[in-house]
Amino acid sequence: MGLTYVIVKSTLTNSPSPHLFFPHPVSALKPMFDILSLLQCLLFHLDETLLGQLSIVITAMLAMSGRVTMLGISRWAGKGGSYRTVQRLFSTPLPWPRLFWEFFRYHCWCPDQTYLLAGDEVVVTKSGKQTHGLGRFFSSLYDHPVKGLGFFELSLVSVEQSQSFPLPTEQVIHQEVKTKAKAKATRNAKGKSGRPPGSKNRDKTQVHLTSELLQVKGMITALRVLIGGLFPLNYLLLDGHKAQQ
Repeated sequence: MGLTYVIVKSTLTNSPSPHLFFPHPVSALKPMFDILSLLQCLLFHLDETLLGQLSIVITAMLAMSGRVTMLGISRWAGKGGSYRTVQRLFSTPLPWPRLFWEFFRYHCWCPDQTYLLAGDEVVVTKSGKQTHGLGRFFSSLYDHPVKGLGFFELSLVSVEQSQSFPLPTEQVIHQEVKTKAKAKATRNAKGKSGRPPGSKNRDKTQVHLTSELLQVKGMITALRVLIGGLFPLNYLLLDGHKAQQ
């Protein structure tokens, strides 16, 4: 649900040329600019009904404040944005990475600029027990692990503009936390630390990728397929946690 908000608001507020989206002064605009005209580039992937629903939801997301929920969107959406309509939109499987890429390529891409590929994990606090993927993730805002949901996102960063354009986002599921804790307890129970006698050197060129890195690798591969040969991606930027793995 937050994916639409991230890509559209980031793109509109960080646009290098505001006249690309606002042909008239902001003070002369009506209550909200025409979102639907910006989404015409997605007609090959969405029908008119979904495009209209997406336009209503995006308008509500840009207008509302605080945490974005389906109920909050329906209250801000006005006519055509009932709670059932919002539910139907977010329960419909959509090719979000393809939609984000098409929007970026049509509105934001500049052929004469250099782009870097950056990835980072985002944490959203969440209570309850039934939410899929609910766990404890480290939050830099709170400076300690919090209960919530984790998402990993890849963005294209323009070197000339110093701006980030988010593209694919996937939920992070921690599956190795309990396994690592048990392995550590087993090592501590054995007593002696250090290299066991008689052990042989391992081939360090054979790298074992964790589930997190396999997920990142899959996202990067899928994104390179989307980009094709439009522009090269020579650099990948990750935070210290992913880099150390």
